[in-house]
Amino acid sequence: MPRTCYAIAAAIAIALLPASGHGEEKKDTLVLGMILEPPGLDPTAGAAAAIGEVTHYNIFEGLTKITADGTVAPLLAESWSVSPDQKTYTFRLRGGIRFQNDEPFTAADVKFSFERDAAESSTNKEKAVYADIAAIETPDPLTVVLRLKQVNANFLFNLGENTGVILEPKSAASDATHPVGTGPFTFDNWVKGASITLAKWPGYRDAAAIKLDRVTFRIVNDPAAQVAGLLAGDIDAFPRFGALDSLKQFQGDARFTVTVGSTEGKTILAINNKRKPFDDVRVRRAIAAAIDRKAIIDGASNGMGVPIGSHYTPNDPFYIDLTGRSPYDPAKAKALLKEAGVSLPLKVTLTLPPPPYARQGGQIIAAELAEIGIDARIEMVEWAQWLDGVYKHKNYDLTIISHVEPRDLAIYANPDYYFQYDSKEFRDIMEKVNTTADASERGRWLEAAQRGIAEDAVNAFLYVLPQVTVAKKGVRGLWRNSPIFANDLAAVSWQ
Repeated sequence: MPRTCYAIAAAIAIALLPASGHGEEKKDTLVLGMILEPPGLDPTAGAAAAIGEVTHYNIFEGLTKITADGTVAPLLAESWSVSPDQKTYTFRLRGGIRFQNDEPFTAADVKFSFERDAAESSTNKEKAVYADIAAIETPDPLTVVLRLKQVNANFLFNLGENTGVILEPKSAASDATHPVGTGPFTFDNWVKGASITLAKWPGYRDAAAIKLDRVTFRIVNDPAAQVAGLLAGDIDAFPRFGALDSLKQFQGDARFTVTVGSTEGKTILAINNKRKPFDDVRVRRAIAAAIDRKAIIDGASNGMGVPIGSHYTPNDPFYIDLTGRSPYDPAKAKALLKEAGVSLPLKVTLTLPPPPYARQGGQIIAAELAEIGIDARIEMVEWAQWLDGVYKHKNYDLTIISHVEPRDLAIYANPDYYFQYDSKEFRDIMEKVNTTADASERGRWLEAAQRGIAEDAVNAFLYVLPQVTVAKKGVRGLWRNSPIFANDLAAVSWQ
């Protein structure tokens, strides 16, 4: 759909939806804006971070919880112990918890969920974490023992991600459209292309502490419509706000608060490593050298964003700054293309999904690539098209996307991932990362992993996506930072 048509459609969608959050009488409802519509609502079955933005901690819960500051806390598990060899985890579960279909929560549900995540048919993007569980024992209804095949220093963190939520066996097959969990909110309604609504669940174990009765996630990916929705009062808050060039307008308006925090969003120009001529590392290095990160950050992120030189953020343990490995150097880029024997102009396709950082950044990158003789034809796609064409079927040359999953270097060890990067050396490094118990030794391997993909220029690494939230003055409890992409509604209220 052309951009102008999408803006009109978004504006119509906003107009047709019932307004919430207006006036003093409606302080138990909230309308949250979000850029991308999830393809389904089961976070264990799809790759899109938007699924977790709606359902994680709200409908579904896991054994552990990643808090706003990135630490791991108990959730469905009230406590745990770890064996000296770091391969056996024993969890004590909270008692008296029920699912939203009134089934009791027990150790059997944990066993069911993790076996489902590891199954051959599983589409869980963290399937490898669960496939690495050698045995699941349930000695009593409130105890689960997980025996790992190898050490995983991130295991408790992995269990707190949206891919580790616990499902109820009878409802699991339909969770993508009618999710059932143990969280404080139930699924209410989904108007495709427009909104998803959740309602407070009276049966939640701590229902009295939940201040919101109803939350509507309004899907608005056009930047102009995001601004219009906030100014009109139709949207109460917009975590991960996309119209960054309009920020000053809100910062100067007493009706709103604006916060700027950090995310795990590694924004990259992703390269299809198996397509010619990108299978030649010199061509990939040329593309990386053609890109001026500062121009991208200024033009697509309003000057906000930390440059990165590998698929890791300064928030992560053992981060190293590798931006010096691929500085902006168009002359070097041209020389590399010549050395690789590339005939110019090289015609490629640059596929851009809806987020403003991709659409705006793509225009800048196309202009920078043109300077070195690469003619990048821009192809605008909707989110579902990107997930199917680029992510699933690997049908692309170049694309821009922000990977928001924390500590996800392991995706580069999967030759079938959409980058199609195939390096035994890197897989061996990640094997050491995943199986080394000693923290400092593991850190050395993590640094080697960062250097490896930077040296191979698997992708052009751009910057860390900032978390910008615009909210009405009275909204309290939204996360300033996003160590994971979640909207923890149990903590949100009106002042």
